[in-house]
Amino acid sequence: MKITDAQVHIYEPDTPERPWPKEPGRGAPPQKHARGFSALQMLGAMEAVGVDRAVIVPPVWAGENNAPALAAAANYPGKFVVMGRIDPYAANSPERLERWLAQPNMRGIRMSGRWSTLDKPFYEALDDSALEWYWAACERLEIPIMILTGKYVSKLAPIAQRHPRLVMIIDHLSVQHADTVAQAFGAYEEVLAVARFPGIHIKVGNAPNASRRPYPFDDVHDYLRGIHQAFGARRMLWEADITQLTRNTYAECLRLWQEGLPFLSAEDREWILSRAAAEVLKWP
Repeated sequence: MKITDAQVHIYEPDTPERPWPKEPGRGAPPQKHARGFSALQMLGAMEAVGVDRAVIVPPVWAGENNAPALAAAANYPGKFVVMGRIDPYAANSPERLERWLAQPNMRGIRMSGRWSTLDKPFYEALDDSALEWYWAACERLEIPIMILTGKYVSKLAPIAQRHPRLVMIIDHLSVQHADTVAQAFGAYEEVLAVARFPGIHIKVGNAPNASRRPYPFDDVHDYLRGIHQAFGARRMLWEADITQLTRNTYAECLRLWQEGLPFLSAEDREWILSRAAAEVLKWP
């Protein structure tokens, strides 16, 4: 089994030669990785705990330039693929989408934060009729989309109804930064509700960051059991989001899914840690 981490932010520092966008709402990198996080840093972390490969998700604060991520994937064959950023409001986006998956190592799209052409958060685009062409194109071209839904996860339901063959992947269990576990899982019922759409998948590795207890983070187990019952292991992708870890280690994030959740079978673990990402991202 090749263990796949379904999200890592790999990015270069903000420099005069390669400046980051400065619009409000872009957010900022975590303090411990304020000057970037490289492919070599990630490879070292992966080797230390036994992760075989990872999906690079360029972060919103670094803009819509996917070149550093694609270069990392090219430089380390078999270790990385990319879910790139694209601004669907940009004039050239329809043309770009048509050849999106022709880019070597590009496996899909990640939607989060904001774009330069839209002076409001991206989630307002989730119910914008002007983007109907975008959802239709991604469905037709079989481009999976990872979406940082947060508390707006219910906005995926109408899209899934109109586009049943479109693959959408909920980021980070839709948990949010909060003071309590219950607040972090404030969108939990909405997440369970959209599980009825077979095209909707979910990234599940962020649970330790929502926990207020040490490994095995038993205050989030009931939520994870419910997610497993609703989606099934074949639609669950493990990810650690390593640059965002604050309450736990990379090794603990992996260990939880390897041995810390007694309701998972061996086959479940294989799907969550390996096979689900391989199938949904077409990364054999």
